[in-house]
Amino acid sequence: MATIQASILLFRSASLSPTLIPIVQSHRLSAHQHKMNSFISKLNGQQKFYTMTKTSTERHRNLSTINTRRNEVEPNIEASEELHNIMNLVADRAEMHQNIGIQRDNWNHLLLTSINGMTLTAATMAALAAISGEGNSLWALKLSSTILYAAATGVLLVMNKIQPSQLAEEQRNASRLFKQLHEQIKSGITLRKPTSNNVKDAMERVLAIDRAYPLPLLGAMLDKFPKAVEPAVWWPKEMKNQKEISGGGGEGRRNGWSEELEEEMRKVVGVMKRKDGAEYLRLSKLVLKVNKVLAVTGPWLTGLAAVGSALAGTPWIGSWAVVLGVAFGALATVVNTIEHGCQVGMIFEMYRSSAGFLMLLEESIESTLEEIEADERENGEVFETEVALKLGRSLTELKNLAEEFASKLF
Repeated sequence: MATIQASILLFRSASLSPTLIPIVQSHRLSAHQHKMNSFISKLNGQQKFYTMTKTSTERHRNLSTINTRRNEVEPNIEASEELHNIMNLVADRAEMHQNIGIQRDNWNHLLLTSINGMTLTAATMAALAAISGEGNSLWALKLSSTILYAAATGVLLVMNKIQPSQLAEEQRNASRLFKQLHEQIKSGITLRKPTSNNVKDAMERVLAIDRAYPLPLLGAMLDKFPKAVEPAVWWPKEMKNQKEISGGGGEGRRNGWSEELEEEMRKVVGVMKRKDGAEYLRLSKLVLKVNKVLAVTGPWLTGLAAVGSALAGTPWIGSWAVVLGVAFGALATVVNTIEHGCQVGMIFEMYRSSAGFLMLLEESIESTLEEIEADERENGEVFETEVALKLGRSLTELKNLAEEFASKLF
């Protein structure tokens, strides 16, 4: 009986085991899967939070960048008002430089006339003293001649120091540049809506012209006899090209540019650096040397003439003193007339400004060619025409510059 019960229990357990095992396994799998799902959901939540945070951060950065650029590029009323104020200031500055240029040109003529008049009068008195014999008349003529020579020497030293003809040329250049800047600002306001960048650029250009051609004489006057001759620079160091970009051009040309045109512009820059710029600097140095010699010789001659006039009539050197007083006075008049009548200082400034003009044109061409994208440049055909006109050439002549100078204007 016990054996039968044991076999029955064994049979029940054997018959129930196939059903219970899958149930237990399914419960275990479901619990494990639930844990995995919860873990994955947590990871997804963290990833979504990180993505949202990153997206919001990038969006904030982009918005800040856009706002910054918008403040610089977006037209505004304040920029327009500031540009109008700058334009009025530039017009006033142009008239001021023009008036001062006329005044300093008058200085050159009046001082030269006065110095030559004093020198010739002193030479005449020295000659009269030689034939007047002795007495009060001799001393009066000698004293008058010496005083006139001394006064002429002092005024001539000041005149040679400031070079009025060169001062007048500086102010003429400044007036012309301010008028040009006035027209550029005016056309910029008319053709496009002004931005804060336009205001900054206009201010930089005004200050650059002020530095290149200062108004005051004391403390800020340009050195009239510099140790190193350099081209005049009246534009900012980092000049920005803000001209309108216009489309166009034929086949194989983007915005009017082609490989042939770029190569042509590079050749123009090479010719200007190799020939025109070097030639104007050479002429500037030559004229500066001549001006230095004349500036030293004139006062030296009038000083010796004053000494000779003072010694006229003395028994040991009387005849030679008269020669010094008369001949050196005449030579001083000739030297002063050559220096200030021919306006040697003005010629030096003219050559220096011409070298600066070519340097500005070189930088303009190079900065344009440095723009990789042709669409970011000024239209190629317009730019080529502008360069040709600035050099005084036609478009056909611009392509044949290898054997001659680039500019025909100076």
